[in-house]
Amino acid sequence: MDINGFLGELLREISHLDFVDSIDFHIEVIAIKGRVLLKREPYFVEIYYNEVTGTMAFALIENNKRLWGIDYDNVRKWHEHPVENPLTHKSISEKSISDIIKELQKTYLRLQD
Repeated sequence: MDINGFLGELLREISHLDFVDSIDFHIEVIAIKGRVLLKREPYFVEIYYNEVTGTMAFALIENNKRLWGIDYDNVRKWHEHPVENPLTHKSISEKSISDIIKELQKTYLRLQD
């Protein structure tokens, strides 16, 4: 998927979240990185995508510490950093951007309870 396709799908999925405050992305030729700021500080989502390697990373952050995430890279393949222990790499099946954003929403709302 190219950067434009990734960004278009990502923005479409993020637009369904009512807890997003603002979005700040930077495109660097073959990669995109940025943050989705959430209405409830100090939470934000950090996102990275490289169209050449296919590397993808989504991380829910609080006070500059990862609480949860889903990543894909050529070494570990698809994996999750679960809330219970975000430093671990739990192998998972391939996820679409839509699937990842749904998991993000579920995790964020669970942490707010």
